[in-house]
Amino acid sequence: MKKIVLGIISLVLISSFVFAQQKDAFISFGKEIHNFGKIKESNGKVEYKFEYVNTGNSPLIITNVKASCGCTSPTWTEKPVMPGQKGFVSAVFDPSNRPGKFNKSIMVESNSSKSRVVLRITGEVAPREKTVEDYYPKTIGELRLETNHFAFVQVGNNEVKRDTLKIYNASSSGMEVSFENVPKYLSLRLSTSVLNPGEKAYIVGEYDGAKANDWGFITDRVKVVVKNHEQKIGSMTISAKIEEDFSHLSEKEKRDAPIITFENPNFDFGSTKSKNKIEHVFKFKNEGKRDLIIHKIRATCGCTAIAPQKTVIKPGETSSFKATFTPGSRTGKQRKSIYVICNDPSKPTVRVMFSGQLL
Repeated sequence: MKKIVLGIISLVLISSFVFAQQKDAFISFGKEIHNFGKIKESNGKVEYKFEYVNTGNSPLIITNVKASCGCTSPTWTEKPVMPGQKGFVSAVFDPSNRPGKFNKSIMVESNSSKSRVVLRITGEVAPREKTVEDYYPKTIGELRLETNHFAFVQVGNNEVKRDTLKIYNASSSGMEVSFENVPKYLSLRLSTSVLNPGEKAYIVGEYDGAKANDWGFITDRVKVVVKNHEQKIGSMTISAKIEEDFSHLSEKEKRDAPIITFENPNFDFGSTKSKNKIEHVFKFKNEGKRDLIIHKIRATCGCTAIAPQKTVIKPGETSSFKATFTPGSRTGKQRKSIYVICNDPSKPTVRVMFSGQLL
């Protein structure tokens, strides 16, 4: 008798659970992964519609659809889908500048008893053939350049660094290229005297770190003059970071080198409504075995720094410099950097900071 009663109770509970489940909406996709196979970048966007059926007993509403990256733009059935009816989630993939294999997900959230479903699109993008415009996107008239920023990156203080920048003549006539406002520590020339139509060439640059007589990040703008049947003038940015060359140091010299350490490299001024100047003294010490030389202190926007008490700090000695941050009309979170350039081979450039909240 007990077995019969227990059986009836179990049947009632199971029936109640099934009935409760059937009252919910339920999203059932025909497939949750679609492979586009191999697609051509040149053919543009591809789209696939994931279809689903509401197999529950209540209206199904998709509340949110989120793709894993901006290259996948989903749309979906936004109105309620009645029981037994169909809806869709569409995934549009843009292969532009995305050669190679891809695997992207789309998260679908709804009022279904299975509240989240992750759809996936996969495939491989065959890259399009690149054009002259792709290789040389910057222009001065019909002279095309791979970039208008000639970056020498890091240059030693006693180094002459050479580099090249690619150019292309997109016109129907020969052109001559020359440069104006070139600083004394920089030389620029073309790899050919006349750049013929459809011809590729190089701007050859030499950056003399010793002649620059400066430290840290340096930028210059030079004029680029292009002459063919008419004259066009453009500009190009030249940049380099001048640091002391430590490549000649022996292992012993490296061990005995100066070591710069700051008492507190990050000054937090907290929260303030003040628009007045905020000042702080940054203290540092030479913990090495040779003289520490401060080459330069460079402040970023909104900050100024006064030269340290000493620019040559003996082993074990301390020094400091006062820095000032001028908030002006700024509000919100602030992080302002000051760069200390020195002869510590392990840390030739040290960043110290002002940070805080301006109300």
